[in-house]
Amino acid sequence: MPARILTFGWLCAAALAAEEIPRAVQVAPPPVQDAPGGAEWVVSRSKQFRVTGGAGLLRGTVALLAEETKDELMRLTGEDDAWKVPITIRLHGKQGDPLPARTMSMQLLVVEGVSELKIAAHLSRGIEHERFKRFITSALLYERALRKPPAGDSDLTVPPWLSDGLREATAWRLNKSDRRLYEELFKSGGWFKIDGLFAVSERAFEDMDGAMRAAFRVSSGALVMALLEQPQGKEAFRSFLTAAAAYEGEMPGLLRKHFPDLNLSATSLAKWWALQLANKGGLNQLTDILTIQRTETALAESLRLNFHTPEGISEQKELAAWPELAALKEPARIAAVRLAQDALVRLSYRCFPSYRPLLVEYQAVLGSIAKNKTADVARRLAALGETRATMIARASRARDYLDWFEITRARETSGAFDDYLRLKERLKANPHHRKDDLSAYLDRMDRIFHREEAKNHAPSVLPP
Repeated sequence: MPARILTFGWLCAAALAAEEIPRAVQVAPPPVQDAPGGAEWVVSRSKQFRVTGGAGLLRGTVALLAEETKDELMRLTGEDDAWKVPITIRLHGKQGDPLPARTMSMQLLVVEGVSELKIAAHLSRGIEHERFKRFITSALLYERALRKPPAGDSDLTVPPWLSDGLREATAWRLNKSDRRLYEELFKSGGWFKIDGLFAVSERAFEDMDGAMRAAFRVSSGALVMALLEQPQGKEAFRSFLTAAAAYEGEMPGLLRKHFPDLNLSATSLAKWWALQLANKGGLNQLTDILTIQRTETALAESLRLNFHTPEGISEQKELAAWPELAALKEPARIAAVRLAQDALVRLSYRCFPSYRPLLVEYQAVLGSIAKNKTADVARRLAALGETRATMIARASRARDYLDWFEITRARETSGAFDDYLRLKERLKANPHHRKDDLSAYLDRMDRIFHREEAKNHAPSVLPP
């Protein structure tokens, strides 16, 4: 029977600027075997992945990354390894080669009823770990669908939100996700709406810039985590994953099929989604600890006195206006400082830990102001201000040191500028030249100026 090849299409993704947390683990090197044609390949621990091409050490690294991706997905969904379709990864080229239009592709090969997934990866940019893991996640979802092939010649498609969301949910579980992204998107409303999330195609995903991809990843991850938390549990989510690649209808219908408790209309489904995202992105007033900078901002907002004008209008002033309370009676002074005292109590639950002694001292100062015992209030406030300034300076130096340490000791790139670098390479490979008269004139003048500049250029000499 002749081979039948179904091309899934090119799948590419860029990672968020997430830091890899090194772990001290001992791993056994995968076995090296002879592949057909005399080439060598590496077989992964579960024997599902076979890697060929490239250097031996790189093949072993790729096999370990693929197995790590598989382990992370199985832990997230709570299932055992039951693979049936092998995945072959072939490495092409070498680092430094010209960047191709697409660095990774996937094909399904069916020979005599036996399926095999083939992945081609180009090494011009090396192996970007998170990007590679997202691609492997998509391959594993295709493999799930192929365990029981769909009837007819149905196309298999893994939606970008699902593969990206699974990777983000894994990062959240491993405490590698940046909680600030959820908080900022929740505050600004910059996340993807649920209809827009489902409508993003692979091509549209590739065309996103870094900011859009960050919003897309956070939105997708929050949706995946919300589905995992449904009453049906991980069993319903596993059945949903199996059906997702071969499903050709509207995604909300598939969700309602596998999650009956989500028996919602399109409008209420969007509201449920917004609520789930708020649960991830909202600030927990009791457990979330503020940074030094945010504690400083909150403290400055808390230290306000409440005054009343002769007309009875309430107005707030900074703590520096405390001498104005001396002329008031004690009940009025107590009422004036109560606003700041209550705010300091609320702040004490989530301030940066080293600020708690300062909050206690500010409470004592406010008590002295209320009792009009202010002989040393100015000195105490000045000392508190100096302590806060010292803490801010030390925090800034510590951050600078950590930045320096990360820059000088980094063993791999963060991927934060991958989108820019890929765009630069694409523009360089496909320059756009306008042919109108004005553009031709400007190009000619540009060449003349650059030639004259190169001809007359000489190093400048500073006067003694």
